[in-house]
Amino acid sequence: MFKKFLKAFFIIVLLFFVYSFGVVVGEDQANRSGRNGGGGEIVNTEELPKYLSDDVDASLFWEVRDIIQKHYVDGPVPETELFYGALAGQVASLGDPYSVFLDPEIAEKFAQELSSEFEGIGAEIGIKKGVLTIVSPLSESPAERAGLKSGDKVYKIDGQETTDMSLNEAVSIIRGPAGTNVVLTVFRDKNGNMEELDIEITRDKIHFKTVKSEMKSGNILYIEVSHFNNDTEELFNEVVSNNIAKDLKGIVLDLRGNPGGFLDVSVNMAGKWVRKGDVVVIERFSETQETPYRSSGRAEFAGIPTVVLVNGGSASASEIVSGSLQDYELATVLGSTTFGKGSVQDLRELSDGSQIKITVAKWLTPNGRIIEGEGIKPDVEIERTTEDYDNDIDAQLDEALLMLRK
Repeated sequence: MFKKFLKAFFIIVLLFFVYSFGVVVGEDQANRSGRNGGGGEIVNTEELPKYLSDDVDASLFWEVRDIIQKHYVDGPVPETELFYGALAGQVASLGDPYSVFLDPEIAEKFAQELSSEFEGIGAEIGIKKGVLTIVSPLSESPAERAGLKSGDKVYKIDGQETTDMSLNEAVSIIRGPAGTNVVLTVFRDKNGNMEELDIEITRDKIHFKTVKSEMKSGNILYIEVSHFNNDTEELFNEVVSNNIAKDLKGIVLDLRGNPGGFLDVSVNMAGKWVRKGDVVVIERFSETQETPYRSSGRAEFAGIPTVVLVNGGSASASEIVSGSLQDYELATVLGSTTFGKGSVQDLRELSDGSQIKITVAKWLTPNGRIIEGEGIKPDVEIERTTEDYDNDIDAQLDEALLMLRK
């Protein structure tokens, strides 16, 4: 019965895949015809490569399955493992690092990602130009204490190469019980040369406060936001209510190394500067379908000189906030170009507890700038070098404070 069900399922899936692939090919032909050049029209939409035009032979799936089960050196392989592998392969064929299939075990671990407490090394990772990359180590985390830095390219995890490894697979390997160790082999850019390092990290229970603030000299409010998580909005609102009555001369909003989080939290945070009703971010599903997200805030910080600090570890929700404030000229963005993670994933839970996370849209700033792959370019570019980190020198923050004190 299982085999009959599986066969019927894959016939349907393969037919759907051929149709979807045809749409992609048609769009690619449209792009080559000049759609992105401001003119032209879609042509030859009926033409497909011959191997896509032919009827689907679902028996190929069973041929591959039989070869694996009869000849694979470590076989036989559990049928459920092949089944989940086939589902993961469909999603992986999209070529989108943010669209992934999560089996039930990984899905359970993924559910912890937007919590402010978990066990692991305390670092956010992403895929950049096909390479597993450290977006940011959390402040005072095991990763930071071990010397892991934003921009480190991870080529091995405990000796296992990360080539073609999905983001969620890497996360599941790196995370583990407190007290256990993991070794990351990274390449780090040091003065134009790539340095190979083996960094051993002892996992721990990670609990972090996502918003910290302090009053700097000259009545300048410094706010550091490390994530856009469940507790972030409440903590940020406390900072606003505790300081809005003060005679603030300026605000530094530090989003460096902030990998993002919940969309609504970023929209509401931007609403502390952006007037009610103004667009904070645009969610584009297609060329003809967009959803604007507007501020519903009271813009308590509007009119107060503000500098937003960003770097290559600032991603997703961080780019929404910094991009919107930059577009409306409500803040000066200072630092280095952000990560460029501006796509929207829809998480669907399946009947067996597995999940599919698939990219359904892209984010644009209020002025229509695409975030995905581009990032937010700062108004004032200042790099913070490895030597600066090692010597506790923060030229970016120093420059921001200098600008606000003038």
